[in-house]
Amino acid sequence: MRARTGIAMLAAALCAAGVVATAAGGASATSAGPAPATAHERLFPGELLVSGSDYVTDPNLVAGQTVLPPGCVTGCATAVANGTYPQVFNNDTVDGSFGVTAPIFLDQITPSGHLISRFDVPPSQVVTSFSSKSELALNLSPNGRYVSFMGYATAPGLLDVSNSNTPGVVDPTNPVPGAYYRAVAQLTRTGHILRTETNAYSGNNGRAAIVADVHGHELIYTAGNAGNGASPQPNGVILGAGAQLITPSHQPESEQTPGTPTPVGSFNITQLGDKPDKIGKDDNFRGLTLYRDVLYYDKGSGGNGVDTVYFLDTTGKACPNGVGLPAPDAQLPTSGLSYDLATLQQTGLPSNMCILKGFPTALAKNTTNSFPFGIWFADASTMYVADEGSGVNTYANGSYTAAAASSTAGLQKWVFDSVAGSWKLAYTLQAGLGLGAPYTVPGYPTGLNPMSGLPWAPATDGLRNITGRVNEDGTVTIWAVTSTVSGSGDQGADPNELVSVTDQIDGTSPAAGELFQPVRVPVSGRVLRGVSFTPGTDRG
Repeated sequence: MRARTGIAMLAAALCAAGVVATAAGGASATSAGPAPATAHERLFPGELLVSGSDYVTDPNLVAGQTVLPPGCVTGCATAVANGTYPQVFNNDTVDGSFGVTAPIFLDQITPSGHLISRFDVPPSQVVTSFSSKSELALNLSPNGRYVSFMGYATAPGLLDVSNSNTPGVVDPTNPVPGAYYRAVAQLTRTGHILRTETNAYSGNNGRAAIVADVHGHELIYTAGNAGNGASPQPNGVILGAGAQLITPSHQPESEQTPGTPTPVGSFNITQLGDKPDKIGKDDNFRGLTLYRDVLYYDKGSGGNGVDTVYFLDTTGKACPNGVGLPAPDAQLPTSGLSYDLATLQQTGLPSNMCILKGFPTALAKNTTNSFPFGIWFADASTMYVADEGSGVNTYANGSYTAAAASSTAGLQKWVFDSVAGSWKLAYTLQAGLGLGAPYTVPGYPTGLNPMSGLPWAPATDGLRNITGRVNEDGTVTIWAVTSTVSGSGDQGADPNELVSVTDQIDGTSPAAGELFQPVRVPVSGRVLRGVSFTPGTDRG
């Protein structure tokens, strides 16, 4: 992505299109249909989209009365907080699956942060789970036609949907008995939303999706996690985890009939010579990007597998021992993995994914310093990886100590060493993030949360989803959504922000004075999740 149109040209285009930009926090009119009439020509190439959600108070959630999870049969609890933000997320203390579905917004902003317009995604199309920090990544398709993201095909105000089953993959041991399809949303430049439902990610959530044109056919590649029940997990949960392949649907919701999930990739720690752990949980992916016909994923949470960066190998020769580099002749997959249901419970899916050479290979249970999230390639030998931090909220002397002490959280710059044939960490950008330093947000509680005994005030812990642009002067600018630590009931519900930094692409260390700058500041009751350039932007 290079130069964008100037503000004056943009304003003229807005007037010509009959679009009025909403004020910060405002909403533009949309219909419940797939093509909002007022949204035509409202997205402009070269601008940014930021995804997020504003919490809506749930009056039906009553402390001391509401049973959690909804519809539970055994192991039930009673709500300890009403539906008012942020106290509502203290219900996490009695219900580990707690969450509240909420509407999604997409803010169109200039790269410097000026709000152009807001697109409120019709709740009839797709919603998110408020507090699910790994949701709503935004990905621009290679041809620039779509920006895609994932959510749920249901309504706002429902509890625990992010850990529910999907209708076609029901796990009877899941403590959350509800069933809701996950959904991929494709946003076009004219504001149309195409929605495709799936039975993947039963028991958990879809995190990211990207659409690619492969030999004249559009395909959706997704990343996420599955399973919220006991072992052994049903076959459908194993099949619906990790890396999925979905064919876009152009049918209305009432005519869509999602079938068995189609896994397209899988990794197993036995490839590294380690003993197997819980089947399917090595594929707890969240970050996703596509670069030069290769799909890259990362894993940064959970006690199974390896928290690191992966790629999907379609050649079958890139990583005989679980670690390697993409083959020059690699192509995007056009079909799912072949698997044997008779051995699925014992050995899982066939392994066709590799740890990118140079990235960590230690098991997640044995390390505490690798939490990758967003991935962005500046070029074939320079990539940036966001590390969200550990989430540990130890607090002393006015600081969240674990976050403040981290040397790996923030934006990691990796460069390819052609002599060694391996990626190497060049440095990690942290200046300006204020890791571990509590910040105040107007309207957000101060003092201590009595449920945790720690401050309500959040602090930046690292970074999650990112995107970037190569500038003509040899620099790159990266935009990133921050992660947080706090004493709140669920750190995923903390108000966070969008920041940016400009880095010298061939630099071997950070330039003097290089630091992150705020682009969108925290707002009480609001979470920011993904960032991407708008549909129509040339990926360059």
